[in-house]
Amino acid sequence: MIKNKYTADPAALVYKDKVYIYAGHDEAPPKQERYVMNEWLCFSSSDMVNWTEHPVPLAAKDFAWAKGDAWASQVVERNGKFYWYVAVEHGTIPGKAIGVAVADNPLGPFKDARGSALITNNITTKATISWDDIDPTIWIDGKGQAYLFWGNTACYYAKLKPNMTELDGPIQTVDLPKFTEAPWIHKRGDWYYLSYASGFPEKIVYAMSKNIEGPWEYKGILNEIAGNSNTNHQAIIDFKGQSYFIYHNGALQTDGGSFRRSVCIDNLYYNKDGTMKRVVMTTEGVKPAK
Repeated sequence: MIKNKYTADPAALVYKDKVYIYAGHDEAPPKQERYVMNEWLCFSSSDMVNWTEHPVPLAAKDFAWAKGDAWASQVVERNGKFYWYVAVEHGTIPGKAIGVAVADNPLGPFKDARGSALITNNITTKATISWDDIDPTIWIDGKGQAYLFWGNTACYYAKLKPNMTELDGPIQTVDLPKFTEAPWIHKRGDWYYLSYASGFPEKIVYAMSKNIEGPWEYKGILNEIAGNSNTNHQAIIDFKGQSYFIYHNGALQTDGGSFRRSVCIDNLYYNKDGTMKRVVMTTEGVKPAK
């Protein structure tokens, strides 16, 4: 999908007949096997094939309390404002943290909505690592209750207050088999779907529930290991009558794909019972949505 820059960790927002993809920017120099990610990028499309790149809407340095690392993120709209939940390295509290930025339109400019982190590593205790507070995903249910899910090796969730910048209650954990990272919540009909990266190298698997707070029933593999990349990170949306699976692989880079990744898109299909069919990864991608 995106070929002019290395991109990773896509999140998608459907808003007013357009799809907006927000992605991390892999900037590691050639031959360097490390993540170099300083900013997030934004692309929009009205047909899922032809994409427009917009000026950089947000960078890790826009959070004064953060040290760096523009890792996975997601944007959600509520009451005409756009809230961007991001994972960064905290400047004073060891480990990764989750911040939130806000804007009046999906292209920004975005600014820090709190002046401090929403989630820090000293308030989550299920995991023994310092990078468990990453990969935020947001869902707002039909009653207006917002939920934040996130995690690495432990999957956490918490309710958010209507202002979208404060927790509303305790942090809970979700018991999922072989959970690594990259939770993504979506809903279709009466079913909630919680997909996530599992194992390493990562496959995408998923669970289903009639209640966003669980219990969740594990359903198995959705997407196999993405070519030439140890990580995988997905977004799932419906747009113009078609379901899409948006993810990254290392197809554009033959040397060090895990650190110079590429966002791509394939079609997603459901079975009659609501389960999802395995995603078929293609080199040609999807056809234009009408």
